[in-house]
Amino acid sequence: MPAKSRFTRLDAFTKTVEDARVRTTSGGIVTLTSLLLILYLVWGEWADYRRITVHPELIVDKGRGEKMEIHMNISFPRVPCELLTLDVMDVSGEVQTGVMHGVNRVRLRAESEGGGEIDRAALELGKADEDASKHLDPEYCGGCYGAPAPANAIKPGCCNTCAEVREAYAGVSWSFGRGENVEQCDREHYSEHLDEQRREGCRIEGGIRVNKVVGNFHFAPGKSFSNGNMHVHDLENYFAGGEGVEHTFSHHVHHLRFGPELPESVVKRVGRKGMAWSNHHLNPLDGTSQTTAEKAYNYMYFVKVVSTAYLPLGWDRTGSGNSILDLPHELVELGGYGKGEQGSVETHQYSVTSHKRSLAGGDGAQEGHKERLHARGGIPGVFFSYDISPMKVINRESRAKTFSGFLVGICAVIGGTLTVAAAIDRAVYEGGQRVRKMHSS
Repeated sequence: MPAKSRFTRLDAFTKTVEDARVRTTSGGIVTLTSLLLILYLVWGEWADYRRITVHPELIVDKGRGEKMEIHMNISFPRVPCELLTLDVMDVSGEVQTGVMHGVNRVRLRAESEGGGEIDRAALELGKADEDASKHLDPEYCGGCYGAPAPANAIKPGCCNTCAEVREAYAGVSWSFGRGENVEQCDREHYSEHLDEQRREGCRIEGGIRVNKVVGNFHFAPGKSFSNGNMHVHDLENYFAGGEGVEHTFSHHVHHLRFGPELPESVVKRVGRKGMAWSNHHLNPLDGTSQTTAEKAYNYMYFVKVVSTAYLPLGWDRTGSGNSILDLPHELVELGGYGKGEQGSVETHQYSVTSHKRSLAGGDGAQEGHKERLHARGGIPGVFFSYDISPMKVINRESRAKTFSGFLVGICAVIGGTLTVAAAIDRAVYEGGQRVRKMHSS
């Protein structure tokens, strides 16, 4: 038997001769409709193949020794910048007092004057102090009034400026007050500057980089110092106030986030999946306001921080530039920590609960909770205590369908559509034949 005959017996696609084929108008309509349907479905398969989805994953955060950036923009309309101090501390024992690196203190006009921003040139009082010290006799060595000179003094062993005397007093836990009878402060008109700012407010904006461990940062009045195992502030000037001026810690949180901000394109892409995930959901404190008429009042925010990574399509774990968190943080500028070169972002989202109380103690009757008793004492201010979750959320971009899945979908569309079209054409043709026979008989 010839080789051709062997394969002929295996042919599953039998053919009919051209003379045995019948072409009908209904068959042409069904064919044209099926072709249009195939084109529409093939376009849908292509769009589905090109669609990018974001798949969230939950894993254990195994990062060690990492840093974390905190970016803030918070206004205090009733506390002048000269009295406001930002301190950062964590469980590792690292304490950053009077933080200024990456943080701006913007003086604001009094609330009665609209609270607008004052010229930034008048912001840095410390700069004026340094300028004043430059005009002093090179041999001049100011006294520290019984306190040891600070280690960061311009001239070792001396207190040549009012700021250095304040620093020296803080080093031995002494209250400084308005600097009365202090030569350096009289020369620099420290008390006059303080009185001029009494009615002003202050806005803190910028960022700080901290250890990624449990810790807190807080805004409180006066110079901070350590007294034994306690962290305390010099509250004398805050409670003294001024003529017709009552300082309080009413505040407005314009913005507070942990880590870099996600681009809007990423937020929109994630949101298409119907997830409640946006910069607002990452930063729930944005737009929060608190108001009080009491000087001795304390606000506490307890924040639970969850590491969140966004890995774009094509992100390669072994590629160069992806391990930005492994770089020494000193080499990364403030605001850039957590941003990968391939578009990956290592940021954080957080949840928060808040608590407020009067430092005078008492119950919570005004809040509708008579059974709640507030502790007496403490430091007035706004405190943010953050805890780091051991879990990490990874939002990974991927194709909704692989290329092989796309090809399978195309074959299914073409085969399925033609099969259904053939069945419909056959049914129409057979029905027409039967109708003709009934009429002919």
